[in-house]
Amino acid sequence: MTQTPAPPARQGPRFGVDPLTIAIVAVLVLGLLVPVRGAAAGAVGTVSTAAVVLLFFLYGVRTSRAELGAAVRGWRLQAAILVSSFVVFPLLGLLAAQAPFLSPDLRTGVLYLSLLPSTVQSSIVFTSIARGDVAGAITGATASNILGIVLTPLLVAGLLGRSGGGLGADAVVGTLTQLLGPFVLGQLVQRRLGPWVRAHPALTRFTDRATIVLVVYSSVSEATVSGAWSHLTLGALAGLLVVCALLLAVMLLVTWRGGALLGLDRGGRIALLMCGSKKSLATGLPMASVLFAPAMAAGVALPVIVFHQLQLAVCAMLARRLGQSAQEEPVAAR
Repeated sequence: MTQTPAPPARQGPRFGVDPLTIAIVAVLVLGLLVPVRGAAAGAVGTVSTAAVVLLFFLYGVRTSRAELGAAVRGWRLQAAILVSSFVVFPLLGLLAAQAPFLSPDLRTGVLYLSLLPSTVQSSIVFTSIARGDVAGAITGATASNILGIVLTPLLVAGLLGRSGGGLGADAVVGTLTQLLGPFVLGQLVQRRLGPWVRAHPALTRFTDRATIVLVVYSSVSEATVSGAWSHLTLGALAGLLVVCALLLAVMLLVTWRGGALLGLDRGGRIALLMCGSKKSLATGLPMASVLFAPAMAAGVALPVIVFHQLQLAVCAMLARRLGQSAQEEPVAAR
């Protein structure tokens, strides 16, 4: 495909820490120091649930039928992104979750991380900065997120069921009422509301961030009250950082080399690299609040948060380097 130059107005995170990560760390500390209890905890949980429902409803509203149709075209690149997200990454997650220095909750969190769909915004922005196939990244990331609403809960049920983290009756009901149901409802009304929602992207950006912040505070607060953090040490956090870094490094290598083996051009390889190696924080944390008990969701969320920061920092550097090399070398498959 024709490669699209990077738009100057949307350069994504340039440095190591993005504002969302700062907000997440802030509410994480708040949940550790000032957890809510009793009726206040119930109220925070209710607001958090309502925010998740609204989030997935808006996902359905802002996803046009044209995007759904485009997601099935360009099948070779799209299939490679989906296989990377929902086959290769989970296999690596199963291996990484065996690390003996991780606590049971962190092992569950690492495996859960590997089952999430790709990011959308950062995958597209970094593909653009790297002068890759932006159209392919848009459809690939969109398809990953749409299918992830169904595939991630199913993979959680299949791979985490034996350890007690799979889909119980409450999680099945939550998946239908808080994730899939709102998305389908949003699709039903998207022709009427979709143009307005897409014309006001600040609304969905605010909803994304507010939902994540609420979910993190609610789950961390519940974990603090229940004593779920007693096993967490600096050594465990360092081990988690190493595991997440290895997962990211292996997936970057697999997607880049895999794109060459599939015969994708340079633009397609970049789209596969950026979409196939990432996991969505915006989808992952709200889903965790539905699929896991609150106290467990906090431990499960930590790998997602750590990996999110790593992928932003590393892929920002890679995107700039690839974008610079595209100006110096002929555009050709390597």
